[in-house]
Amino acid sequence: MTSSDSSPKGGRTDPPTGAERPVRADARRNRDKLVAVARAAFASADDTVPLEGIAREAGVGIGTLYRHFPTREALVEAVYAAELDGVTTSAPALLDQLPPEAALRAWMDRYGEFVARKRGMADTLRAGWASGRIATPTTRARITEAIGTILDEGARVGTLRADVAPGDVTAMLLGVFLATTAEDTPGRTERLLDLVVDALRPGTGAA
Repeated sequence: MTSSDSSPKGGRTDPPTGAERPVRADARRNRDKLVAVARAAFASADDTVPLEGIAREAGVGIGTLYRHFPTREALVEAVYAAELDGVTTSAPALLDQLPPEAALRAWMDRYGEFVARKRGMADTLRAGWASGRIATPTTRARITEAIGTILDEGARVGTLRADVAPGDVTAMLLGVFLATTAEDTPGRTERLLDLVVDALRPGTGAA
């Protein structure tokens, strides 16, 4: 048998596995760029964000965007999931860098960024959740869990109260962010968040 007989019928051979990797890597980079650009766009948008602008800013064609995200809902869902992952996983990371009370205050700022981006996606999210085209996330439970992680460490070292339910803190933060907007009095959100942290320090509970 000659060497040519060892190839599949017709003389065709499968491409080496490594030949496919650059394509997959490029596709992944394009998807990540689209999500990153969309996250920034939704955070600063006052109205519907054009998908063409997102594709252009990411340096890809609109066809590439639609290959990754066939609908606006698909892109919004990906951005929302990335944001939720980012804000919840930042809690233990901040605790590695800062004392619990400082980590809590820094985490509140990160949560505020999440809320701002959510506002830019609100209409699409509500419609997608109502229709079932976007899966309903366990947002509040995950946010509360992140807060609980910081409160537990603060209680352990004595810098945060041990008698506060994480869900109550979630409710307070939602009240702050619902009561303020980017156009509100400069610094008001920061002052209110500072007050929340002050209320969580030992010695501020009921006698």
